[in-house]
Amino acid sequence: MITRKEIAAAAVTAAVLIGGVALISGVDSAQHTAQTQFVYDAVQNAALTCYAVEGAYPADLAYLRENYGLAYDTERYRVTYSTFASNLVPEIYVVEVGAKKASEIRK
Repeated sequence: MITRKEIAAAAVTAAVLIGGVALISGVDSAQHTAQTQFVYDAVQNAALTCYAVEGAYPADLAYLRENYGLAYDTERYRVTYSTFASNLVPEIYVVEVGAKKASEIRK
């Protein structure tokens, strides 16, 4: 026969396990968001450096890769870099591919 103490112990154990899984899931999600932000910052910093050195924002990401050492995992992140004019800050969007919850950074 199962006692109340055993039931209570099982309930507490289950609650701790569920809480642990939720905590790990939250940490994983925050890590993905931080990594996506890191890629966004790298693209933005390379574009700003180009503007400071050359007086114009580059037309595309390839120019930043070739001339300013921009590097990120192109299989894991999709970056959209859109310019309207060489003297206006480009729009940058970064999305992590294959993430359970899409973490998109845009500004």
